[in-house]
Amino acid sequence: MIVLSNKFQAFHDLLNGEGTAVESNWKRIKEAINSTCHEVLGHKKHHHKEWITVDILDKIQERRNKKAAINTSRTRAEKVKAQAEYTELNKQLKRSIRTDKRKYVEDSEMTTEKIVREENITVV
Repeated sequence: MIVLSNKFQAFHDLLNGEGTAVESNWKRIKEAINSTCHEVLGHKKHHHKEWITVDILDKIQERRNKKAAINTSRTRAEKVKAQAEYTELNKQLKRSIRTDKRKYVEDSEMTTEKIVREENITVV
């Protein structure tokens, strides 16, 4: 709570201080709120599915870049070329995601079967 009260004291000082522009006040207020949130709450960690690999994440980023290239293309020919590259990359990405997910499921099934055999657990 001390961190919050110290940050919000800056708001009070801003409002009682010299007459500054609304935009600069907004920037300072936003910065104070964001920094306080990061200090108190921390960053939100994004949890991916267990079967998503680094290679897939790289391909996803590459696909985002291709999509941005489509949106920023200036001529129709550039847009058609970028769209074809994006479509091909999207197909490859979906294919690799599918195979990695199947592999993960099969590996987890094999591990479960191995544990069942070793522990002599009966499945109902």
